[in-house]
Amino acid sequence: MGIEIGGGIERINGTELTYDAFAETFLAKNLPVVLTHLTDDWRARRDWVDENGCPNLQFFVTHFGKSKVHVADCDTREFTDQKRVEMSVAEFVEHWIEDSTEGKLKDASYCGKAKSNLYLKDWHFVKEYPQYIAYRTPPLFGDDWLNIYLDSYHMHEDRDTFQKYDQISCSDYRFVYMGAKGSWTPLHADVFRSYSWSANVCGRKRWLFLPPSQSHYVFDRYMKNCVYDIFEDVDDTKFPGFKKTTWLECIQEPGEIIFVPSGWYHQVYNLEDTISINHNWFNAYNLSRVWDLLWKDYKDTEESIEDIRDICDDFEAICQRNLAANTGMNFIDFFMFMSRFCLGNVVLLHTCCEESKPENASSSAMAKNLASNLSGIREIMLTMKSVDGLAVNRVYLDLKATMEDPHFLKFCRDMGRTYTMIHNDDDEEEVLYWEEVSLVTGLTDYKTEICSPEDVVDMIDRARSCLCLHECQKKIVTVRV
Repeated sequence: MGIEIGGGIERINGTELTYDAFAETFLAKNLPVVLTHLTDDWRARRDWVDENGCPNLQFFVTHFGKSKVHVADCDTREFTDQKRVEMSVAEFVEHWIEDSTEGKLKDASYCGKAKSNLYLKDWHFVKEYPQYIAYRTPPLFGDDWLNIYLDSYHMHEDRDTFQKYDQISCSDYRFVYMGAKGSWTPLHADVFRSYSWSANVCGRKRWLFLPPSQSHYVFDRYMKNCVYDIFEDVDDTKFPGFKKTTWLECIQEPGEIIFVPSGWYHQVYNLEDTISINHNWFNAYNLSRVWDLLWKDYKDTEESIEDIRDICDDFEAICQRNLAANTGMNFIDFFMFMSRFCLGNVVLLHTCCEESKPENASSSAMAKNLASNLSGIREIMLTMKSVDGLAVNRVYLDLKATMEDPHFLKFCRDMGRTYTMIHNDDDEEEVLYWEEVSLVTGLTDYKTEICSPEDVVDMIDRARSCLCLHECQKKIVTVRV
């Protein structure tokens, strides 16, 4: 079945794009873009690529060969995805080279001619090799709440219950992908309805994009099953709307980064032997999409086990457990995530006021960013507050204990450095300044525990009031991280 291609993706020199312009044009409007010249100085583009521009497979065997990775068999479907097998990087490379050798026998000019069925995906390379700096995240993608959070905390609060999911969904969302020509990824939208960026270290990829306004066309009439491969014979009876879809196409060249917006379904092919680096992330710009997906998945989960409600001692706990397993987080995880991020933003905003004249701090790009974050969190908390029986009262955030916790102090420091980088403040003294953060002791005067969305809204409102009255300097104590 042929598909209708309705256009391509804009290309922009990433070095000429400010963060504010990127956020306004692409994050806020949820539009894809290809960015060039952002990977030129990456170590990965030197170490991981041979003189012919192909993957330097021996380098991976020598330096990372013992790593255990999950590899997709691109020719075997398993439920809604490709079948996954676990192997070492060395074993994966051995398979790749064997296929490459067969390719050379067929074509003496081989460079990416093999058609390996295996595709290494979702390798948590940064977590596994933190001392090997293969790349640095471009500032345009730096406002990454997901990975900043996971560098200090686990996604699931109940580690005992969800430990078996930690390796898949709780480590981080920074990945390395490696695949030979012909390897591919089926149609999907990214986890959590996050944004993602994907950089080609070497090789070329073909992307097919479908905007969210047409996403219902790739589902069946019950909105339960999604098209797997847009190039196979899609059943018109099962997917009656598919023929109405119009796709955007993009050929991604070596060194280019593609920005994938929230909720855009996409299918991707490796046109050559390819290595890519991929991040998923979300922030205030797409937070509502993350919550919408979480709520939809919760209702689907609730519906799927409705028949056991009357015989369960704790039906809600089962719903939350299944939601965490299927989506990667549940309501409690999301609430704790938002609460800690809210507190971190409040701390940084007060720190800005302490270290600068109030009138200057309030107008700075960083302060505006932090204030905007708090507004986004407040909106989501108001939405959660309106949900009857929302189960977030099983855990709570102790403000005093949290602000004395080394994990939280590291979290604040990482956030401060991130926003300094985003807003192009290259002053070394300013970067070092985030070795210290100002903790807002006044927040604990009224309420010491955060137990509900109302408590988070109250914390934001009181922090705003404190800033407006310029009282923050009376309520701050500086603590060495």
